[in-house]
Formats: sequence, C-alpha cells, structure tokens
Amino acid sequence: MTNLYDEAYEKSINDPESFWGEAAENCFWYKKWDKVLDDSNKPFYRWFVGGETNTCYNALDFHIENGRGDQVALIYDSPVTDTIKKYTYTELRDEVAKFAGVLAAQGVTKGDRVLIYMPMIAEAAISMLACARIGAVHSVVFGGFAAKELATRINDAKPKVIVSASCGIEVKRVIKYKPLMDEAINISTSKPAKCIIFQRPMETASMIEGRDVDWVDAMADAAPADCVPVAATDPLYILYTSGTTGEPKGVVRDNGGHMVALKWTMKNIYDVDAGDVYWAASDVGWVVGHSYIVYGPLFRGCTTILFEGKPVGTPDAGVFWRVISQHGVRSLFTAPTAFRAIKRDDPKGELIKKYDLSNFKYLFLAGERSDPDTIQWSERNLKVPVIDHWWQTETGWAICANCMGLHFFPVKYGSPTKAAPGWNVQVVDPDCNQVKAGEIGALVVKLPLPPGSLPTLWQNDKRYVESYLEEFPGYYKTADAGYIDTENYVYVMSRTDDIINVAGHRLSTGAMEEVLSDHPDVAECAVLGVADDLKGQIPVGFLVLNAGVDRDHSEIVKEVVGMVRDRIGPVAAFKTATVVKRLPKTRSGKILRGTIQKIADNQEYKVPATIDDPAILGEMEEALNSIGLAGSRK
Repeated sequence: MTNLYDEAYEKSINDPESFWGEAAENCFWYKKWDKVLDDSNKPFYRWFVGGETNTCYNALDFHIENGRGDQVALIYDSPVTDTIKKYTYTELRDEVAKFAGVLAAQGVTKGDRVLIYMPMIAEAAISMLACARIGAVHSVVFGGFAAKELATRINDAKPKVIVSASCGIEVKRVIKYKPLMDEAINISTSKPAKCIIFQRPMETASMIEGRDVDWVDAMADAAPADCVPVAATDPLYILYTSGTTGEPKGVVRDNGGHMVALKWTMKNIYDVDAGDVYWAASDVGWVVGHSYIVYGPLFRGCTTILFEGKPVGTPDAGVFWRVISQHGVRSLFTAPTAFRAIKRDDPKGELIKKYDLSNFKYLFLAGERSDPDTIQWSERNLKVPVIDHWWQTETGWAICANCMGLHFFPVKYGSPTKAAPGWNVQVVDPDCNQVKAGEIGALVVKLPLPPGSLPTLWQNDKRYVESYLEEFPGYYKTADAGYIDTENYVYVMSRTDDIINVAGHRLSTGAMEEVLSDHPDVAECAVLGVADDLKGQIPVGFLVLNAGVDRDHSEIVKEVVGMVRDRIGPVAAFKTATVVKRLPKTRSGKILRGTIQKIADNQEYKVPATIDDPAILGEMEEALNSIGLAGSRK
C-alpha cells in the first residue's frame, strides 16, 4: 500500500521537473520559468531557468497581500538581555524595506555583496531580508569570528558594505565585534566602501568618520525600497563552510530553487502550516539559521523565533521549555548537543514539568548524529515524536528525514529515517560501485541535486567539482559514511574520515559512541581513532558525565569498555577511555574530533576559527596526558 511519502519520493526521482514545477506554483513569480531543470551544462544543473522572482517578496509582501499583515512574523526572544520583541508581517516588511533603502543609499545594487557580522538580534534577519529585497547577495559570518577568519571571507566575497553591531552577548561576557571587524578590514586586501553599525546599549563602538554609518541614524532618514525582480538562478547568498585546505568554501544559494524547496519542506517535512509558531534554535551564522530561522518559516507564513541565548545558563536548563510554552511553539529544530547539555544539567527532566507544552508537537534534531539515548530521553520527557534528520550546509535542507507532513515511519534509533523526496541517496564503495543493503560505504547522492542545494561555490566552479563531484562521477559526495538497510532506512555512521582502521577492520567511531551514550551516567561522548604502531589505529573514548554523578571514574570507564566489547565485539579493540569536563566544540555544537585526534597524535594543528572556547584544548591535552596519549600544543 503506497502512502504520500512513497508517491512523492517516486515522482521526485522519476519526474523531477513535474514534481518541483508543481511545488513552484505555490510561490510568487514575476515571470514563470522557461524550464524547470536545465541540464545542458552538466555537472552544473540549474533550476527554474528563465524565471524571475524575489525572495523577500515571497517571505513578507506575499503574505501581507494575502491577509497576514497583522500576524506576528518574528519574535525576538533574548534571555541574555531580558528582551522580547514581536514584529508583525507588516512591521517586519516596513523595517526591511527601510533598511533596504539604507543599503541602496550606500550604493548597493543588484549583485553587490553585503557581509553581515551580527549577533542574534532582529536586525540580523532584517539585514538578510533587505539584501534579498534589492537583489544584493548577503554573506553572513558568525558573530565574534576572529579577525583573520573574517578577513578571508571579506577577501573572497568582496563586499561593498559590511553590516555589524557593537557587540554580542554570551552567557558571562560581552564580545566586542567592532574591533574585530576593524582589524579584519585592516588586514584584508578588499575594503568595503561603508560599514553600518548597530550600537547596542551595553557597548558603544567608536566610529570611523567617512566609513562608518550609524544604523539608527541611517534608518531615520531612509526611503523604503521596493522589491527588485531577480533571475531564479541569481545568487541569494554566500555561506562559508570550512574547507579541508584551510581556505573556506563559499557555498552559493540561488533565489528560485531555494525558495521553492524551503517552502515545500515546511509542510512536508516539518508539518507546519501558515500561522503556526516555528522555532529553529540555531544562529543566523549557520545554514540552519538561514534556512529555518529566516527564510523557510516566512515563506510558509509562520511565526519564527530568533533566540539570543543558550540551552543552559540563560538562566537554566529550562529556558527552551519557557520559550516553547510562552510563545506556543509547535515545532522545535535544534542540535543534539543542545539536548545533551539540557540532559546533563537536568537528567530527570524536572524543569520540563514547570511548563505547559500542550501546543508542542515535534522535536527535530540535526547537525551531528543523534545518539539513541538522547532521542529516548527526549521522547520520555517531552512525549512528542523526536525526529533525527540529516543535512549539510551545502544541501540547504534535509537529505534524509521522517517527513512528518507526508507519512510518519516508525523511528529506528540511529537512523534519520529515509531519503527525503528529491534526494537519490545511495551507498558506494571506493570504486563507485553500489554496495549491498547493510554494508557500510560512502553515502552519495545521484545527480542532479534537488532545488535548494548548492549549484556551485562562489566564483570557483573548479573547486566545486573537485570537492563534491570528482571522487564519485555522477554523484554528489556527502563525505559521510553509512549504510541503507533493507527497508531503505539510511544510517549515517560518521564522516568518512571517522571510519577507523583497527588491524585491518574498518570500524565506525559513531557506532561506538552510540554504545557509550547508552551508559546511564554519560551525558555526551566522543570516540576517535588514535595512531597505534601495532594496529594502525585504536579507538579512544571521551566521556562527559551527567550533573550529580559521584562515582569512581575508573568504574565508569570499565563499564563502558565492557559495553563496547559486548555490543560490537573484541574486534573493536576498545580499551581506553577517560572522563573529561567538556568536549571541544564549534559554536554550532559539533565536536571537534579532528582537532582532538591531532593533539593525541602529536600533530600540528590550527585552533579552529569556529571553536566555542579555545581554553578547552588545554584541558583536552591534560586528559590525553592522563592516559598517556597527548602530544604538545602547536
């Protein structure tokens, strides 16, 4: 018996032009497309060629003209400043139109780049939408990035204008953005003509005469700008992701395909309707913030939440439940690491009981593998479906998901369920041959990629091909390893470089982490392969314990070693683990496994630009020293 998912998936793979053409009918176009999919210049596929649209119009003006002007579009909720501010669709459109006028007054026109270096404040979303309104290409850089990293992005994007704020606010500190921006401009070869600075009450930045423009002053004099029609294939934004060479890769997103795909996902994957409150607890500096704080929810006519805070510490591990209860959130999308932090501080879920979550229907997790223990803890305490799904900066939306608006499949822990419509996911060996069901290999996607995924890298087609298309001809390389079972459930085990070779056996560190996270005292963990003269590599585990655990660490280590031996077998050679206070992570919550591995193997490493707290690397050295593994910090 077929269901809506099966029908949608089959049509999306066998007749993608018809499938995505129908989805595009739900969007506004100044001019309809000549062709849904142009495959005349393989491997560079283009969607909705000949079509003209405007992303900002579809996010704001479209809904106002259809009677949603008085509905709340954006809620800015900032526990770190004790601020909640709501914007209706009309109010948000008016602010965006005025700031688009500010940009236009500084000489920004269609195709120009605008770099946005902002904290999680409403003005960040307003800046993004204002760029889209006049056809400028925005590049959001995570607020607080080091000057050197910011400079590399300035040099690559060559922005005419930079939009920034005087500071960002972390749990216990204020981060001054303006000096970082000034230093980045000083060391850049490309210089912006103007910088627009939003002064926050807790920090007033000094301004450079002739270059710097005050946000509030400029807005007071601004003439609102209308939407500018752009080609569907014109770039909407550039988002930089870390490259293996150390040079960031500028992922390009187009206007037409992006709009069609994201609007389609809001109902079909997340099961939200116009008027629902949707919350992606991420940051606008990451792809999740682009797709599901700013664009996707507004395309759908939802109310979206922009949250300036942390899952714990602002003020406690109950802040997510406060936001969900206070604003009537239907669907929350966040990273597994957020829930591990909440579970660590409130292992019994006592804080959840303080809030009314009756409107809450779904929890979606993505960003890294969702371990079964975290999913089960969330299911038990929240009593809603907990949906793991898998995607990347490059893909823009979910490659695999339990598509809640189409059909709910039984959850299999450790799997993000099945390939989403549009994504022809396969598993291949190093020679690009498909492997049998259940066998681990490289997860790849057969071309063409669906709308909303990257068409190329910013001004670097060659690197796009080399990075993603060359290794497996005819496929997009996800750089993730995993398998597909006999029921077409996809299992993403680890990055391909996280498959370790222990005495000739290829083993997944992700599978070992799954076992460790099942231990009742373990809040989160990481396993990585460390160089070994005898076996090539051996796995080493790092354990962060739940709050309140007061047991001998050696006993816990002994227990997890036994668990891995029981479930994976002696072949895993898992004998070494240590308890640490915390794991080094990016600001988006991904564990920096590669950096830990380099410390353990005594290799040179660069402190990653995305690291949340560099001091933690010293703690990791001490932990590795305690088990006889650490090299010296480079």
